[in-house]
Amino acid sequence: MGEGAKLRGEALLDALERGEVRVATPDGDGGWTVHAWIKRAILELFRESDIAGMGLETEWSGSGAAPFRDKSTLGVRRFSEADGVRLVPGGSAVRRGAHLGRGVVCMPPMYVNVGAFVGEGTMIDSHALIGSCAQVGSGVHVSAAAQIGGVLEPPTARPVIVEDGAFVGGNVGLYEGVRVGREAVIAAGVVLSATTPVFDLVEERTLRGTRERPLTIPPRSVVVPGTRPSRGEWAEREGLQQACGLLVKRRDAGTDAATALEGALRC
Repeated sequence: MGEGAKLRGEALLDALERGEVRVATPDGDGGWTVHAWIKRAILELFRESDIAGMGLETEWSGSGAAPFRDKSTLGVRRFSEADGVRLVPGGSAVRRGAHLGRGVVCMPPMYVNVGAFVGEGTMIDSHALIGSCAQVGSGVHVSAAAQIGGVLEPPTARPVIVEDGAFVGGNVGLYEGVRVGREAVIAAGVVLSATTPVFDLVEERTLRGTRERPLTIPPRSVVVPGTRPSRGEWAEREGLQQACGLLVKRRDAGTDAATALEGALRC
């Protein structure tokens, strides 16, 4: 949808939930296009919406007290059987304006924020966060306590992108527009931001990003936590280390077996 046919308000939130518009889309040449007008429209909703009480019931009596208070247009999204989403009871929430494809499984407690896109058959495990405008592909496993960061501002900034078939390990943090390629594996405990260096032990190169062009992890890469010596004489004397990522191999049959989920869990 072009700039001349922008959606606003409830119409935008409905279109986002149906997956008809997305904050970022593949460009067909291996890259992604960010649709800044959608981010601007979401920010406009925040500015224009009043704070209102909300909760599990539609009406509140007595003093008007409600368990939650938030922007009136950005409440909790409701699902029907037709959506094909499995949302397990236990403290999870999906905010209005987030798309969850058919077959997505949400284990409690987890949270998906406005503008996010989650593809079909993805597993979102306990204590995981899918941040505002994050783009998560189909068949992805977002493990327990993983944090897929949100990027609303500036509107032109690339959101965090996790492509189809990727595996995001427990306690992983992906922030500031990091892109994880198709079927890549990010091992437990890895934290990546736009400028985190990742040392590719296979190609003997260093992968780096900037705020303007965030870090990209190649498809089918396996990245584990690593450290590198801190610079400076004092840091060297103290033996200080800084966190980094280590790309140790390309995904193989052994990796597939280690990251495979029992199919029954996705039904």
